[in-house]
Amino acid sequence: MIMSRTLLVVFGMLFCAAAQADVDKHARNLAASCSACHGTGGNSEGGMPVLAGLDKVLFVNQMKDFKSGARPATVMHQHAKGYTDEEFELLADFFSAQKRH
Repeated sequence: MIMSRTLLVVFGMLFCAAAQADVDKHARNLAASCSACHGTGGNSEGGMPVLAGLDKVLFVNQMKDFKSGARPATVMHQHAKGYTDEEFELLADFFSAQKRH
């Protein structure tokens, strides 16, 4: 009986961890394309804005402005057009959680 409860708890914890990993993995995968210009984890080495630790609302609003053309850009308006509002939210969550270096 104790062994059954222990297994149930362990499997429950693994299931929750796997569900969380999927969310984080998807956000991380979305953010991977940003690293070419904005650095790993959003920590630019210079020349490009640092995204790490950026406020979520600010990030989402800027991305929406790039997408609509309200914010001028050289290439960001093209990148932003490839994302949904939900993906902007995932990216905002990912980058806001990153430590600035």
